[in-house]
This record gives sequence, C-alpha cells and structure tokens, in this order.
Amino acid sequence: MVDLEAVRKFFEGDKYATEATGIVIEQADKGHSIVSLEPDGRHLNAVGGLMGAVYYTMADFAFAVAENCILDSETVTVTQATQMNFLRSWHGGKVTCRADIVKDGRSICLYEVKIFDTEGKELALIIINGFKTARK
Repeated sequence: MVDLEAVRKFFEGDKYATEATGIVIEQADKGHSIVSLEPDGRHLNAVGGLMGAVYYTMADFAFAVAENCILDSETVTVTQATQMNFLRSWHGGKVTCRADIVKDGRSICLYEVKIFDTEGKELALIIINGFKTARK
C-alpha cells in the first residue's frame, strides 16, 4: 500500500500541476491514480470553456502519480507520447481524472486516462505511453 501523504509531499515538486494549476491527488496506487481540480477563472479559455492545457496537465499528472508513486523505485517513468480525444464540453464544477494502466512492460507502459465532470460524464479520453529510465 502506498503512503498517500508521502506521495502528495513528493509530487509537491511538480509546481505547475500542484501550485500553478491547483490539481489535488485523491488516490495513488501503482498503476492507478485519481486527481481532481476545482476550476476557476485562470483555467478558462477566451470563450469560457476549460482550456485544453488543463485537460493535458491533469492527464499527464495522473499518469505520473500512478506510474511513479513507488517512491523508492530504482526507475522513473516519463511521458513518451500522448493522444488526447475531447468527447464533450465542460459546463462547470469539479473535474476528476482517473489513470489506469493497460500494459506494463520492461521499458514502456501504456495508460488509459479519463477525465470526468461533476456528473460523471466523460469529457476526455487520453492514451499515454510512458518510458522507464533509471532514477537519478
């Protein structure tokens, strides 16, 4: 079992996701995570929708948490490639992002990441390939 507070403390180092954007880690386990965000004015685009970069940041951060939450691991996994599919518009309220591992190989992994609105409607589907490398 992962120590959630230790994971949150470690990922405070991701200043863009945690400080600039305000994403919160709700759950963290190897191969699975949930992060959330209460959007405000800084997250909106010119027409009042949720900025695409917010979706990407949430997905990338959820992936990083799920894949790197074993803090004493000898490897670290970084994003290698991402495919993002927007499914419907956000209409207000909290946004939740769930990352789940699909394939865990020796040097690469594949995650399915989904973003939901407050009603549980899927807003985006993101596929992330990760590359494993030695931790520095």
